[in-house]
Amino acid sequence: MRFTQLGDWLTWMEGQHPRHIDLGLERINAVAQALNIQLDTPVVTVAGTNGKGSCIATMAAVLGAAGYRVGCYTSPHLLHYRERISIAGVYPNDDALCAVFEQVDQARQGTSLTYFEFGTLAALLMFKQAELDVVLLEVGLGGRLDAVNIIDADVAVISSVDLDHQAWLGYDRDTIGREKAGILRSGKPAVCGDPQPPRSVLDYSQQQGALLHQIDVHFGAEVQGQSWRWFGLSAAGETLSMECLPNPGLAPENLATALQALHLLNLPLSEQAVREGLSTVMLAGRCQHFDVGGIDVVLDVAHNPAAVALLAANLSRRPAPGRTVALFAVMADKAVADIVELIAPHIDEWILPRLTDNDRAAAPNELAKVVTNAGGCVSVEGESLGQALHGAVSSLTSGDRVVVFGSFFTVAEAMTALTELGLPACQETIQA
Repeated sequence: MRFTQLGDWLTWMEGQHPRHIDLGLERINAVAQALNIQLDTPVVTVAGTNGKGSCIATMAAVLGAAGYRVGCYTSPHLLHYRERISIAGVYPNDDALCAVFEQVDQARQGTSLTYFEFGTLAALLMFKQAELDVVLLEVGLGGRLDAVNIIDADVAVISSVDLDHQAWLGYDRDTIGREKAGILRSGKPAVCGDPQPPRSVLDYSQQQGALLHQIDVHFGAEVQGQSWRWFGLSAAGETLSMECLPNPGLAPENLATALQALHLLNLPLSEQAVREGLSTVMLAGRCQHFDVGGIDVVLDVAHNPAAVALLAANLSRRPAPGRTVALFAVMADKAVADIVELIAPHIDEWILPRLTDNDRAAAPNELAKVVTNAGGCVSVEGESLGQALHGAVSSLTSGDRVVVFGSFFTVAEAMTALTELGLPACQETIQA
Protein backbone atom coordinates (compact mmCIF):
# COMPACT_ATOMS: atom_id res chain seq x y z
CA MET A 1 0.00 0.00 0.00
CA ARG A 2 1.31 3.43 -0.95
CA PHE A 3 0.20 4.97 2.39
CA THR A 4 -1.39 3.64 5.56
CA GLN A 5 -2.57 7.01 6.93
CA LEU A 6 -5.49 8.89 5.42
CA GLY A 7 -3.78 12.25 5.82
CA ASP A 8 -0.85 11.04 3.74
CA TRP A 9 -3.18 9.86 0.98
CA LEU A 10 -5.01 13.20 0.87
CA THR A 11 -1.80 15.22 0.78
CA TRP A 12 -0.46 13.05 -2.04
CA MET A 13 -3.74 13.25 -3.98
CA GLU A 14 -3.67 17.06 -3.82
CA GLY A 15 -0.32 17.16 -5.62
CA GLN A 16 -0.71 14.15 -7.88
CA HIS A 17 -2.17 16.04 -10.87
CA PRO A 18 -0.63 19.23 -12.31
CA ARG A 19 -3.94 21.12 -12.10
CA HIS A 20 -6.37 21.22 -9.16
CA ILE A 21 -9.32 21.46 -11.56
CA ASP A 22 -9.08 19.71 -14.92
CA LEU A 23 -12.58 19.17 -16.27
CA GLY A 24 -13.01 16.25 -18.66
CA LEU A 25 -14.06 12.61 -18.57
CA GLU A 26 -11.43 10.80 -20.65
CA ARG A 27 -8.93 10.11 -17.87
CA ILE A 28 -11.44 9.18 -15.18
CA ASN A 29 -13.41 7.01 -17.61
CA ALA A 30 -10.30 5.00 -18.39
CA VAL A 31 -9.65 4.26 -14.72
CA ALA A 32 -13.34 3.57 -14.04
CA GLN A 33 -13.29 0.95 -16.78
CA ALA A 34 -10.21 -0.65 -15.26
CA LEU A 35 -12.04 -0.82 -11.93
CA ASN A 36 -15.18 -2.14 -13.66
CA ILE A 37 -17.29 0.46 -11.87
CA GLN A 38 -20.90 -0.22 -12.76
CA LEU A 39 -23.71 0.64 -10.37
CA ASP A 40 -26.73 -1.66 -10.49
CA THR A 41 -28.76 0.56 -8.15
CA PRO A 42 -30.84 3.62 -9.10
CA VAL A 43 -28.74 6.80 -9.24
CA VAL A 44 -29.81 10.41 -8.69
CA THR A 45 -27.24 13.00 -9.78
CA VAL A 46 -27.62 16.57 -8.54
CA ALA A 47 -26.07 19.62 -10.20
CA GLY A 48 -26.72 23.27 -9.40
CA THR A 49 -25.12 26.52 -8.30
CA ASN A 50 -26.83 26.35 -4.91
CA GLY A 51 -29.09 23.83 -3.21
CA LYS A 52 -27.27 20.62 -4.17
CA GLY A 53 -26.44 19.68 -0.60
CA SER A 54 -29.96 20.47 0.62
CA CYS A 55 -31.51 18.28 -2.08
CA ILE A 56 -29.23 15.35 -1.30
CA ALA A 57 -29.65 15.67 2.48
CA THR A 58 -33.43 15.73 2.06
CA MET A 59 -33.51 12.73 -0.27
CA ALA A 60 -31.17 10.74 1.98
CA ALA A 61 -33.26 11.45 5.08
CA VAL A 62 -36.55 10.49 3.42
CA LEU A 63 -35.13 7.36 1.80
CA GLY A 64 -33.54 6.34 5.10
CA ALA A 65 -36.85 6.81 6.90
CA ALA A 66 -38.45 4.53 4.27
CA GLY A 67 -35.92 1.80 5.08
CA TYR A 68 -33.70 2.12 2.02
CA ARG A 69 -29.91 1.80 2.17
CA VAL A 70 -28.50 4.93 0.55
CA GLY A 71 -25.02 5.86 -0.61
CA CYS A 72 -24.24 9.62 -0.70
CA TYR A 73 -21.29 11.37 -2.30
CA THR A 74 -21.04 15.10 -1.61
CA SER A 75 -18.39 17.82 -1.56
CA PRO A 76 -16.63 19.71 -0.23
CA HIS A 77 -16.29 18.54 3.35
CA LEU A 78 -16.17 20.81 6.37
CA LEU A 79 -14.10 19.11 9.06
CA HIS A 80 -13.10 15.68 7.75
CA TYR A 81 -12.83 14.00 4.37
CA ARG A 82 -15.09 11.20 5.65
CA GLU A 83 -18.06 13.57 5.37
CA ARG A 84 -17.97 13.21 1.57
CA ILE A 85 -19.07 9.58 1.57
CA SER A 86 -21.82 7.94 3.57
CA ILE A 87 -23.34 4.49 3.34
CA ALA A 88 -26.67 4.00 5.08
CA GLY A 89 -25.97 7.16 7.08
CA VAL A 90 -22.53 6.04 8.27
CA TYR A 91 -19.20 7.58 7.26
CA PRO A 92 -16.38 5.18 6.31
CA ASN A 93 -13.44 4.92 8.70
CA ASP A 94 -9.92 5.95 7.73
CA ASP A 95 -8.77 2.38 7.09
CA ALA A 96 -11.63 1.76 4.66
CA LEU A 97 -10.80 4.95 2.77
CA CYS A 98 -7.12 4.04 2.60
CA ALA A 99 -8.01 0.61 1.22
CA VAL A 100 -10.23 1.99 -1.52
CA PHE A 101 -7.70 4.70 -2.43
CA GLU A 102 -5.14 1.92 -2.87
CA GLN A 103 -7.50 0.11 -5.26
CA VAL A 104 -7.89 3.27 -7.35
CA ASP A 105 -4.15 3.86 -7.30
CA GLN A 106 -3.43 0.34 -8.53
CA ALA A 107 -6.03 0.55 -11.29
CA ARG A 108 -4.96 3.89 -12.72
CA GLN A 109 -1.59 2.54 -13.95
CA GLY A 110 0.02 5.93 -14.22
CA THR A 111 -3.06 7.88 -15.35
CA SER A 112 -3.00 11.23 -13.60
CA LEU A 113 -6.13 12.11 -11.62
CA THR A 114 -7.20 15.24 -9.77
CA TYR A 115 -8.04 15.13 -6.06
CA PHE A 116 -11.75 15.19 -6.87
CA GLU A 117 -11.52 12.52 -9.58
CA PHE A 118 -9.57 10.23 -7.27
CA GLY A 119 -12.13 10.69 -4.51
CA THR A 120 -15.05 10.20 -6.90
CA LEU A 121 -13.71 6.84 -8.08
CA ALA A 122 -13.13 5.79 -4.47
CA ALA A 123 -16.70 6.66 -3.54
CA LEU A 124 -18.15 4.83 -6.55
CA LEU A 125 -16.04 1.78 -5.74
CA MET A 126 -17.37 1.79 -2.17
CA PHE A 127 -20.94 2.05 -3.46
CA LYS A 128 -20.34 -0.82 -5.87
CA GLN A 129 -19.07 -3.00 -3.02
CA ALA A 130 -21.95 -2.10 -0.67
CA GLU A 131 -25.47 -3.45 -0.89
CA LEU A 132 -27.36 -0.26 -1.64
CA ASP A 133 -30.86 0.58 -2.81
CA VAL A 134 -30.14 4.11 -4.09
CA VAL A 135 -27.02 6.20 -4.82
CA LEU A 136 -27.06 10.02 -4.58
CA LEU A 137 -24.23 11.87 -6.34
CA GLU A 138 -23.46 15.58 -6.01
CA VAL A 139 -21.70 17.24 -8.96
CA GLY A 140 -18.50 18.97 -7.94
CA LEU A 141 -18.36 21.66 -10.64
CA GLY A 142 -20.68 22.21 -13.58
CA GLY A 143 -21.99 18.86 -14.72
CA ARG A 144 -21.17 17.98 -18.33
CA LEU A 145 -17.46 17.42 -17.71
CA ASP A 146 -17.63 16.71 -13.97
CA ALA A 147 -16.24 13.41 -12.68
CA VAL A 148 -19.60 12.10 -11.39
CA ASN A 149 -21.02 12.36 -14.91
CA ILE A 150 -19.30 9.10 -15.86
CA ILE A 151 -22.37 7.52 -14.24
CA ASP A 152 -25.67 7.69 -16.11
CA ALA A 153 -28.28 9.14 -13.78
CA ASP A 154 -31.70 7.52 -13.55
CA VAL A 155 -32.96 10.89 -12.33
CA ALA A 156 -31.00 14.09 -12.99
CA VAL A 157 -31.57 17.17 -10.81
CA ILE A 158 -30.60 20.77 -11.49
CA SER A 159 -31.30 22.61 -8.25
CA SER A 160 -30.53 26.14 -9.51
CA VAL A 161 -28.54 28.05 -12.12
CA ASP A 162 -26.74 31.21 -11.01
CA LEU A 163 -23.40 32.93 -11.51
CA ASP A 164 -20.45 31.23 -9.81
CA HIS A 165 -17.18 29.63 -10.97
CA GLN A 166 -17.50 31.68 -14.16
CA ALA A 167 -13.87 31.09 -15.17
CA TRP A 168 -14.73 27.40 -15.58
CA LEU A 169 -18.39 27.39 -16.54
CA GLY A 170 -19.05 30.62 -18.43
CA TYR A 171 -20.04 34.19 -17.70
CA ASP A 172 -23.82 34.05 -18.16
CA ARG A 173 -26.66 31.82 -16.90
CA ASP A 174 -27.31 30.38 -20.34
CA THR A 175 -23.76 29.06 -20.73
CA ILE A 176 -23.64 27.82 -17.14
CA GLY A 177 -27.03 26.15 -17.57
CA ARG A 178 -25.79 24.22 -20.58
CA GLU A 179 -22.90 22.85 -18.53
CA LYS A 180 -25.22 21.74 -15.73
CA ALA A 181 -27.70 20.21 -18.19
CA GLY A 182 -24.94 17.85 -19.31
CA ILE A 183 -26.04 15.38 -16.62
CA LEU A 184 -29.42 14.83 -18.33
CA ARG A 185 -29.94 11.52 -20.16
CA SER A 186 -32.17 10.58 -23.05
CA GLY A 187 -35.48 9.07 -22.00
CA LYS A 188 -34.74 9.60 -18.30
CA PRO A 189 -36.60 11.93 -15.94
CA ALA A 190 -35.02 15.21 -14.91
CA VAL A 191 -36.01 17.78 -12.30
CA CYS A 192 -35.27 21.52 -12.41
CA GLY A 193 -35.69 23.47 -9.18
CA ASP A 194 -34.90 26.84 -10.75
CA PRO A 195 -38.18 28.77 -11.29
CA GLN A 196 -36.61 30.63 -14.22
CA PRO A 197 -34.28 28.14 -15.90
CA PRO A 198 -32.12 29.50 -18.71
CA ARG A 199 -33.18 28.62 -22.23
CA SER A 200 -30.16 26.35 -22.59
CA VAL A 201 -31.52 23.93 -19.98
CA LEU A 202 -34.91 23.69 -21.66
CA ASP A 203 -33.41 23.35 -25.14
CA TYR A 204 -30.88 20.69 -24.14
CA SER A 205 -33.52 18.71 -22.30
CA GLN A 206 -35.66 18.68 -25.43
CA GLN A 207 -32.72 17.77 -27.66
CA GLN A 208 -31.77 14.87 -25.39
CA GLY A 209 -35.31 13.65 -25.00
CA ALA A 210 -35.09 13.94 -21.22
CA LEU A 211 -38.38 14.04 -19.32
CA LEU A 212 -38.07 17.43 -17.64
CA HIS A 213 -40.13 18.32 -14.56
CA GLN A 214 -39.96 22.02 -13.77
CA ILE A 215 -40.73 23.72 -10.47
CA ASP A 216 -43.89 25.85 -10.46
CA VAL A 217 -45.04 23.96 -13.55
CA HIS A 218 -45.03 20.26 -12.72
CA PHE A 219 -44.30 20.45 -8.99
CA GLY A 220 -43.77 23.00 -6.25
CA ALA A 221 -44.02 24.12 -2.65
CA GLU A 222 -46.53 26.35 -0.90
CA VAL A 223 -45.43 27.67 2.49
CA GLN A 224 -48.16 27.41 5.13
CA GLY A 225 -46.89 29.17 8.25
CA GLN A 226 -44.36 26.88 9.91
CA SER A 227 -45.19 24.00 7.55
CA TRP A 228 -45.56 23.64 3.80
CA ARG A 229 -47.47 21.82 1.08
CA TRP A 230 -45.85 19.82 -1.70
CA PHE A 231 -47.49 19.05 -5.02
CA GLY A 232 -45.98 17.08 -7.88
CA LEU A 233 -46.16 14.10 -10.17
CA SER A 234 -45.56 10.40 -9.77
CA ALA A 235 -43.35 8.47 -12.18
CA ALA A 236 -46.57 7.48 -13.99
CA GLY A 237 -47.64 11.13 -14.30
CA GLU A 238 -50.30 11.02 -11.59
CA THR A 239 -50.91 14.20 -9.58
CA LEU A 240 -49.68 13.99 -5.99
CA SER A 241 -49.83 16.31 -3.00
CA MET A 242 -48.97 16.32 0.69
CA GLU A 243 -50.21 18.85 3.22
CA CYS A 244 -48.68 20.37 6.38
CA LEU A 245 -45.20 18.91 5.91
CA PRO A 246 -42.50 19.67 8.50
CA ASN A 247 -39.97 22.31 7.47
CA PRO A 248 -36.40 21.47 8.54
CA GLY A 249 -35.24 25.03 7.87
CA LEU A 250 -34.07 24.53 4.29
CA ALA A 251 -35.33 26.43 1.26
CA PRO A 252 -38.81 25.12 0.32
CA GLU A 253 -37.88 24.97 -3.37
CA ASN A 254 -35.01 22.60 -2.54
CA LEU A 255 -37.27 20.41 -0.42
CA ALA A 256 -39.86 20.31 -3.21
CA THR A 257 -37.20 19.48 -5.80
CA ALA A 258 -35.89 16.62 -3.67
CA LEU A 259 -39.37 15.14 -3.18
CA GLN A 260 -40.12 15.34 -6.90
CA ALA A 261 -36.87 13.53 -7.72
CA LEU A 262 -37.68 10.80 -5.19
CA HIS A 263 -41.11 10.19 -6.66
CA LEU A 264 -39.59 9.83 -10.13
CA LEU A 265 -37.41 6.98 -8.87
CA ASN A 266 -40.63 4.98 -8.72
CA LEU A 267 -39.72 3.32 -5.43
CA PRO A 268 -42.43 2.67 -2.83
CA LEU A 269 -42.46 5.77 -0.61
CA SER A 270 -45.09 6.36 2.05
CA GLU A 271 -46.22 9.76 3.25
CA GLN A 272 -45.20 8.70 6.75
CA ALA A 273 -41.61 8.18 5.54
CA VAL A 274 -41.64 11.61 3.90
CA ARG A 275 -42.79 13.28 7.10
CA GLU A 276 -40.35 11.36 9.26
CA GLY A 277 -37.47 12.08 6.92
CA LEU A 278 -38.23 15.79 6.67
CA SER A 279 -38.33 16.06 10.45
CA THR A 280 -34.75 14.75 10.69
CA VAL A 281 -32.99 16.63 7.87
CA MET A 282 -29.98 18.61 9.09
CA LEU A 283 -27.34 20.09 6.83
CA ALA A 284 -24.24 21.45 8.51
CA GLY A 285 -23.24 24.98 7.58
CA ARG A 286 -26.52 25.98 5.92
CA CYS A 287 -28.16 28.62 8.08
CA GLN A 288 -27.15 26.48 11.05
CA HIS A 289 -27.84 28.04 14.45
CA PHE A 290 -25.97 27.59 17.72
CA ASP A 291 -26.86 29.08 21.10
CA VAL A 292 -23.69 30.35 22.79
CA GLY A 293 -24.72 31.87 26.10
CA GLY A 294 -27.89 33.37 24.61
CA ILE A 295 -26.03 34.63 21.51
CA ASP A 296 -27.32 33.19 18.25
CA VAL A 297 -24.31 32.08 16.18
CA VAL A 298 -25.34 31.37 12.59
CA LEU A 299 -23.05 29.43 10.24
CA ASP A 300 -23.66 29.56 6.50
CA VAL A 301 -21.37 28.55 3.64
CA ALA A 302 -23.05 31.08 1.31
CA HIS A 303 -20.36 32.35 -1.06
CA ASN A 304 -22.16 33.71 -4.14
CA PRO A 305 -24.86 36.38 -4.53
CA ALA A 306 -27.76 33.96 -4.91
CA ALA A 307 -26.85 32.04 -1.75
CA VAL A 308 -26.22 35.24 0.21
CA ALA A 309 -29.62 36.61 -0.90
CA LEU A 310 -31.21 33.51 0.63
CA LEU A 311 -29.20 33.99 3.83
CA ALA A 312 -30.28 37.65 3.98
CA ALA A 313 -33.92 36.60 3.57
CA ASN A 314 -33.55 34.09 6.41
CA LEU A 315 -32.05 36.76 8.68
CA SER A 316 -34.91 39.12 7.81
CA ARG A 317 -37.54 36.48 8.63
CA ARG A 318 -35.94 35.88 12.00
CA PRO A 319 -34.68 39.24 13.29
CA ALA A 320 -32.40 39.32 16.32
CA PRO A 321 -33.58 41.25 19.39
CA GLY A 322 -30.13 42.81 19.65
CA ARG A 323 -27.23 43.56 17.33
CA THR A 324 -26.15 41.44 14.34
CA VAL A 325 -22.42 41.09 13.76
CA ALA A 326 -20.99 39.53 10.59
CA LEU A 327 -17.82 37.45 10.52
CA PHE A 328 -17.05 37.44 6.83
CA ALA A 329 -14.23 35.72 4.94
CA VAL A 330 -14.53 34.83 1.27
CA MET A 331 -12.41 33.70 -1.66
CA ALA A 332 -10.92 36.51 -3.74
CA ASP A 333 -12.52 35.32 -6.98
CA LYS A 334 -16.09 35.75 -5.72
CA ALA A 335 -18.46 38.65 -6.45
CA VAL A 336 -17.55 40.35 -3.19
CA ALA A 337 -19.21 43.72 -3.83
CA ASP A 338 -22.51 42.08 -4.79
CA ILE A 339 -22.38 39.79 -1.75
CA VAL A 340 -21.75 42.67 0.66
CA GLU A 341 -24.45 44.85 -0.89
CA LEU A 342 -27.06 42.10 -0.54
CA ILE A 343 -26.53 41.44 3.16
CA ALA A 344 -25.30 44.83 4.42
CA PRO A 345 -28.80 46.07 5.41
CA HIS A 346 -29.02 43.21 7.92
CA ILE A 347 -25.60 43.76 9.53
CA ASP A 348 -24.77 46.25 12.31
CA GLU A 349 -21.06 45.53 12.53
CA TRP A 350 -18.47 43.68 10.42
CA ILE A 351 -15.54 41.57 11.56
CA LEU A 352 -13.16 40.55 8.78
CA PRO A 353 -10.86 37.74 9.94
CA ARG A 354 -8.07 36.04 8.03
CA LEU A 355 -8.35 32.39 7.17
CA THR A 356 -5.62 29.95 8.16
CA ASP A 357 -3.21 28.88 5.38
CA ASN A 358 -5.53 29.92 2.58
CA ASP A 359 -3.93 31.91 -0.23
CA ARG A 360 -7.19 31.96 -2.20
CA ALA A 361 -8.95 34.08 0.43
CA ALA A 362 -9.57 37.78 -0.13
CA ALA A 363 -7.34 39.95 2.05
CA PRO A 364 -9.20 41.44 5.04
CA ASN A 365 -8.01 44.96 4.20
CA GLU A 366 -9.45 44.62 0.68
CA LEU A 367 -12.74 43.36 2.08
CA ALA A 368 -12.77 46.32 4.47
CA LYS A 369 -12.74 48.73 1.51
CA VAL A 370 -15.75 46.99 -0.04
CA VAL A 371 -17.67 46.94 3.24
CA THR A 372 -16.90 50.60 3.95
CA ASN A 373 -17.98 51.61 0.42
CA ALA A 374 -21.29 49.83 1.09
CA GLY A 375 -21.78 51.89 4.26
CA GLY A 376 -20.78 49.12 6.66
CA CYS A 377 -18.90 49.53 9.94
CA VAL A 378 -15.74 47.38 10.29
CA SER A 379 -14.73 46.87 13.92
CA VAL A 380 -12.06 44.16 13.66
CA GLU A 381 -9.81 43.30 10.75
CA GLY A 382 -7.11 40.64 10.26
CA GLU A 383 -7.45 38.48 13.38
CA SER A 384 -7.63 34.71 13.02
CA LEU A 385 -11.20 33.51 12.67
CA GLY A 386 -11.00 31.67 15.97
CA GLN A 387 -9.81 34.80 17.79
CA ALA A 388 -12.46 36.89 16.06
CA LEU A 389 -15.30 34.54 16.96
CA HIS A 390 -14.16 34.21 20.57
CA GLY A 391 -13.84 38.00 20.79
CA ALA A 392 -17.27 38.59 19.27
CA VAL A 393 -19.00 36.16 21.62
CA SER A 394 -17.28 37.61 24.68
CA SER A 395 -18.22 41.20 23.75
CA LEU A 396 -21.87 40.57 22.89
CA THR A 397 -24.84 39.90 25.14
CA SER A 398 -27.87 37.64 25.11
CA GLY A 399 -30.15 38.47 22.18
CA ASP A 400 -27.30 39.48 19.89
CA ARG A 401 -26.39 37.50 16.79
CA VAL A 402 -23.17 36.54 14.99
CA VAL A 403 -23.42 35.51 11.34
CA VAL A 404 -20.38 33.61 10.05
CA PHE A 405 -20.41 33.23 6.27
CA GLY A 406 -18.48 33.45 3.01
CA SER A 407 -17.07 29.99 2.26
CA PHE A 408 -16.82 26.39 3.37
CA PHE A 409 -13.36 27.25 4.76
CA THR A 410 -14.86 30.04 6.87
CA VAL A 411 -17.53 27.79 8.37
CA ALA A 412 -15.05 24.96 8.98
CA GLU A 413 -12.79 27.24 11.04
CA ALA A 414 -15.82 28.55 12.91
CA MET A 415 -16.89 25.00 13.79
CA THR A 416 -13.45 24.34 15.25
CA ALA A 417 -13.70 27.58 17.25
CA LEU A 418 -17.15 26.59 18.54
CA THR A 419 -15.72 23.30 19.75
CA GLU A 420 -13.07 25.27 21.66
CA LEU A 421 -15.93 27.23 23.25
CA GLY A 422 -17.24 23.93 24.56
CA LEU A 423 -20.03 23.52 22.02
CA PRO A 424 -19.79 20.43 19.78
CA ALA A 425 -19.97 21.67 16.19
CA CYS A 426 -22.13 18.72 15.19
CA GLN A 427 -24.87 19.68 17.66
CA GLU A 428 -27.47 22.11 16.40
CA THR A 429 -28.87 23.79 19.47
CA ILE A 430 -31.42 26.15 17.90
CA GLN A 431 -33.95 24.84 15.38
CA ALA A 432 -33.51 26.81 12.14
